[in-house]
Amino acid sequence: MGASVVAGGGATFRVWAPRAQAVHVLGDFNDWRRDDASLLVRHDDRWAGFFERAKDGDEYMFFVEGEASSGQKRDPYARELTPEWPDSHCVVRDPSRYRWRDSDFRTPPFHEFVIYQLHVGAFDGPDRAHRVAKFLDTALRVEHLARLGINAVQLLPVVEFQTTFSLGYNGTDYFSPEMDYGIHSAAELQRYLDRVNPLFEKRGAPPVTVAEATGAMNQLKVLIDLLHVWGIAVILDVVYNHAGGDFDEKSIYFFDRQRDDSLYFSKDGWAGGLVFAFRKPEVRQFLVDNARYWLTEFHFDGLRYDEVSVIDHTGHAWDFCQDLTRSVRHAKPEALQNAEYWPVNSWVVKSIDEGGAGFDTTQHDALRIAVRDALREAAFGHPRMTAIADALHLHGFTHAWQTVPCTENHDRVLRDRDDRIARLADPSNPRSWYARSRSRVAMALTLLGPGIPMLFMGQELLEEKPWSDTRDESTLVWWGGIDDGDVHVTNFFRFTSELLAMRRRLPALRSARARILHAHDDTCVLAFHRDEVVIIASLDNVTFPSYRLPFPAPGEWREVFNSDAYDDYAPAGNGGRAFAGDDHHADIVIPANAVLVFTR
Repeated sequence: MGASVVAGGGATFRVWAPRAQAVHVLGDFNDWRRDDASLLVRHDDRWAGFFERAKDGDEYMFFVEGEASSGQKRDPYARELTPEWPDSHCVVRDPSRYRWRDSDFRTPPFHEFVIYQLHVGAFDGPDRAHRVAKFLDTALRVEHLARLGINAVQLLPVVEFQTTFSLGYNGTDYFSPEMDYGIHSAAELQRYLDRVNPLFEKRGAPPVTVAEATGAMNQLKVLIDLLHVWGIAVILDVVYNHAGGDFDEKSIYFFDRQRDDSLYFSKDGWAGGLVFAFRKPEVRQFLVDNARYWLTEFHFDGLRYDEVSVIDHTGHAWDFCQDLTRSVRHAKPEALQNAEYWPVNSWVVKSIDEGGAGFDTTQHDALRIAVRDALREAAFGHPRMTAIADALHLHGFTHAWQTVPCTENHDRVLRDRDDRIARLADPSNPRSWYARSRSRVAMALTLLGPGIPMLFMGQELLEEKPWSDTRDESTLVWWGGIDDGDVHVTNFFRFTSELLAMRRRLPALRSARARILHAHDDTCVLAFHRDEVVIIASLDNVTFPSYRLPFPAPGEWREVFNSDAYDDYAPAGNGGRAFAGDDHHADIVIPANAVLVFTR
């Protein structure tokens, strides 16, 4: 479907328009003339034609003659749009033009994922006062992400939206990357590549040319390719429950120009847009094609599906979810399929044979709610550690890695919603010892508990400000702290990166379930183990010099991590070891607002 460049020259054009009376293709290759030569041939509900002069970079539009009206329409499968909104044209793109450098990259096993969620337009700080950030701005931060130690980046939706700024959930052109994230000047593109190419060369990969990187589509490929070269997988957030909210006459809404019956959408609304018409096989195929497109043509390593619960409840399309996951798994078995479903429903990760939806993982909010509640309560002395213990159980899930927990995400810490962890930990001073130490506990519970942990951009920098997709400088990720050597920020970054290094080193922290050893609300202490790794967390403001705790087995246990060591004072601890007696109990030092890790 759409425009497909043919190896011997020319391009085919195909489109679904069952109620159109005629469909033409107008473009640079036929001087935008609408005549018999531009007319596509009808094959049942689809129209198709071949244009021998069409080539990569040519602009084009469909001209649809319909029952209600006639006029130009953008190709629903357009790989790219020109930036002159609202007069954008579609662009013919040859996907073979970009030469991938990531042949040695392998998608991590699901249980090893650590996800870093970011918004391309807001991620990089320096240019945000002047414009939306670009795909290549994100690429320039690859060394930071590699030093942090995450192994997967999750991009918020990057498909074309029609507003000036957007979180990405009002997309209208599903195969085209957002044109504002691209660089359209050859001179400016060369300046970016002069900074991006040394990052390729550091990993032994050849540089990218301006010709390869021309167009937003190819610049997104550069970003994905560079992350892969640095050993980082890339997941894309896709929105298949609804689209748009800002439909224009050239969009897919009334593609074949009927009066009151949308070709692609039902009459049900959601989040300011319309729910897809899942009853139509062609709409289902459009969405399945889109998922396969991102995974195969762009080398994405997984998809995060937005609000699958809307597809199920509003669209009544559980069977569509099964078709989708089955098709994606056939196209790319190693790709992670992560579903957002509220309230949490373990059936989304059950196999299709069992009646489940067939996703691999699902977003899980229990830990986020429990930890954030505990941080609010910590100021009054009695955070509910038992609630955190209950959240660690992951009721109803067979494997620990089938859930994706977090304490911050794009929905919760958006401007005018919830506070970020550092400010929640101490509303009066997000740089105080209380804020820093409690933030370390929250981070450790996220990264050491069961599930595939997810961080939100800036969380590793002790970011205290909310985020926004606008140009508001007060909502930037605080790069200044890490770039200028702020001791609190650099200490927190080091804490997070070393915590992640320990997670990679200890297999139990990537796969085993959590078993609670101790949870006490009065003392604010929680202890749990994952196989032979014991994690102890305290949200008490006082150090316990001798706290008696059960361990899984008697004998010597090594203290391999102490979050109290990441501040400007001598840490309290256990000298590197603790001894559990025959009763499996040990008396240990638990620092105030801290996390300890012991191994056999």
